[in-house]
Amino acid sequence: MARPEFEFRFAKPQDHAALADLMLEANRHYWGDVENAKEMTSRAAEALVSGRTGCQAVLACEAGLLKGFATVCVLLPAVNEHGTFFMKDLFVSERARGTGLGNLFMRHLARHAVELGCHRFDWTAETDNPRAVAFYDDLKAERVAEKVYFRFSDANLRAFAGTGKD
Repeated sequence: MARPEFEFRFAKPQDHAALADLMLEANRHYWGDVENAKEMTSRAAEALVSGRTGCQAVLACEAGLLKGFATVCVLLPAVNEHGTFFMKDLFVSERARGTGLGNLFMRHLARHAVELGCHRFDWTAETDNPRAVAFYDDLKAERVAEKVYFRFSDANLRAFAGTGKD
């Protein structure tokens, strides 16, 4: 059986519906059925395809059908005055897993980072997602032990910002 041919490109406004559907699949994969998930993923896809955020969506397509997406941005300033290429999410549809798409996607993103003059390509993985951690380990990516990941969320974010109750 021939290996699938994938095309990688940045999302455009006409990709909104397909990206929203794949983001909904990702949402269900990670968190199950969540209230308002369809509306949330549609708004997120709209923000990504409109270009009004600092992130871009990179799409992986096979025969014109969306099979995966990654959300990326360049962080500045960074080491040696070059940007750090940062990937927030990488998701491959269930129907495309096992095809090598994840590896090809990461190599495409790495080439793009190099083309942009970035000296680093960073991302995170959830500790409770052993398949993702194993995937990145298999790529021979370096683990960054000297970093600590911090977060404000929900009520703590609003309280710290001084913008809401809680």
